[in-house]
Amino acid sequence: MDTDTYTSTHTDTDADETLRRVRMLTDRAEITDLMGRYLLSLDEGVFDEEWARAFHTEDVTAEMPIGTVRGRAAVLERIRRGMALFDRTVHLGTGLTVEVDGDRATARGAQLSTHILADGSDGLFVSAGHTDSELVRTADGWRISATALRVVWTRGTPPRLPDGAAD
Repeated sequence: MDTDTYTSTHTDTDADETLRRVRMLTDRAEITDLMGRYLLSLDEGVFDEEWARAFHTEDVTAEMPIGTVRGRAAVLERIRRGMALFDRTVHLGTGLTVEVDGDRATARGAQLSTHILADGSDGLFVSAGHTDSELVRTADGWRISATALRVVWTRGTPPRLPDGAAD
């Protein structure tokens, strides 16, 4: 194909569309990576300010089986207290669907969580459900601004929550 033929059949609109698609695919890949790293981080058990900033906006809202909290500091504290109930965990996510709209996005996926209780009983608690999240693009990349874990079923012995754990 000579240059004149290429120029006459391809326009700036084609290039703009290609750039838009590349951006959309990049955004989806970054969000999928963020959500995967989040689940892995739950099993690693390091919950500090750096962890919280890596995944959440300052004003995040999180609906969890033990209650809803608002703000990154509150999410951090709730995750710390909740995950302390388990000796070991494995969190698996699958079927993530991501919809991007400019600097905002939604993500939905299935989650299977296996927990060994930390109460000395070696009890096993398994839960499964769906996570619905809203994300925003920040200067540091995509971050979760709202999330809800909706448990569909459980199996085994749930942990005994300390007084005030679901406040």
